[in-house]
Amino acid sequence: MALRRLHHEQPESFAFTAENKDWAAGQIAKYPEGRQASAIIPLLWKAQAQAGGWLPRPAIEHVADMLGMPYIRALEVATFYSMFNLAPVGKFFVQVCGTTPCMLRGSDDVIAVCKDKIGPEGKVSADGTFSWLEVECLGACCNAPMVQVNDDYYEDLTRENFSELLDDLKAGKARTPGSLIGRKTSEPVGGLTSLTDPAVYNGTATATKAAGPKADDQAPKKAAKPKPQAQEGAPALKDPGEGAAAEAAPELLKAPKGEADDLKKISGVGPKLETLLNEMGFWHFSQIAAWTPENVAWVDARLKFKGRIERDDWIGQAKILAGGGETEFSKRVEKGDVPSSKD
Repeated sequence: MALRRLHHEQPESFAFTAENKDWAAGQIAKYPEGRQASAIIPLLWKAQAQAGGWLPRPAIEHVADMLGMPYIRALEVATFYSMFNLAPVGKFFVQVCGTTPCMLRGSDDVIAVCKDKIGPEGKVSADGTFSWLEVECLGACCNAPMVQVNDDYYEDLTRENFSELLDDLKAGKARTPGSLIGRKTSEPVGGLTSLTDPAVYNGTATATKAAGPKADDQAPKKAAKPKPQAQEGAPALKDPGEGAAAEAAPELLKAPKGEADDLKKISGVGPKLETLLNEMGFWHFSQIAAWTPENVAWVDARLKFKGRIERDDWIGQAKILAGGGETEFSKRVEKGDVPSSKD
């Protein structure tokens, strides 16, 4: 743990407001006689909020006096936990997660924006609006990279949308916390690919199951559909065998229409898999973007990795790329930062 010291400039005094003093009394009352010191963390947290986002020495000593603690014990707590800021912070205190998931998804770009628009790490901007700090995991890895600004999380950041966020905060424009690309909670970027049937959530699926099979289900089974054939001109494919989920063949091409797309820009597709997809007849993002669930089953049966297409959200990625957009992964491929995507 890094050595943490109190700021060299300190206010002369600190005292809780009447409202915060009543709140503190309620926290202290939660603990039995002789154990009041157990309330130190919430009281220090409240003192930090009242002091403008940091914890001056008079505030630490004020809390110690309320709890009947030696000053050194309160100082030990305040300097140990990084949640307590021991130096002044800006009106908007930006904590940038630099842990591995965020780093892999572009936190370096976020840090570059902080240096450019705010200034050095740990220093308050000249107008007092911002300060920033790189921190360890903030627990929103699924929507990395992300930052915490005061008490709010902002996720799915890029250099552009994070820069815009800082401009809006400085201008006093309200911004809704959460994903900045419109992602709902931690769903795939391209939207849900499973559990999309409303019956799963409104109870009808359970009711249908409890009622047992319908009369139609007892009727003799119809003759099996003929096995799908590749479209004319497409390369011959190995039969996946009986029982494979091969309902409908997607569009297959013998050769690309013009220049083939770099399918390695889809997360989960490396050079070997791209070659297999080309041999099957897939050369363009638009082909993959148009896959139906039946098409996915058809491809799954031949590539023998059921579930990977949905798990890596190939279709959602392909839709973005086919429309001329970029994903965070495709940007990294363009930069040459993804070794597994190199031929």
